[in-house]
Amino acid sequence: MRRLYVGGLSHTVTQKDLKDRFGKFGDVEDVELRTRKDEDGVPYKTFGYININISDADLKKCLTVLNKSKWKGGTLQIEPAKESFLHRYRP
Repeated sequence: MRRLYVGGLSHTVTQKDLKDRFGKFGDVEDVELRTRKDEDGVPYKTFGYININISDADLKKCLTVLNKSKWKGGTLQIEPAKESFLHRYRP
């Protein structure tokens, strides 16, 4: 299982869109979409996290094909997700 960060998304992209787009390369388990908004409620940044069962070869292919590609009005930025400090924090 890999967790990928996907930035540069259009504000109109849905979880299904991401699942369909990345499903060509592996088995998408889960998609999280997040949109940051300014103080007026206007969206200015949309990004997501994808949990995907994918081989190293297919991950390389996925990054080669999709990273920095134009899609639905945005330019995709894909990289392995950084581990959240909350996951590392063990009191």
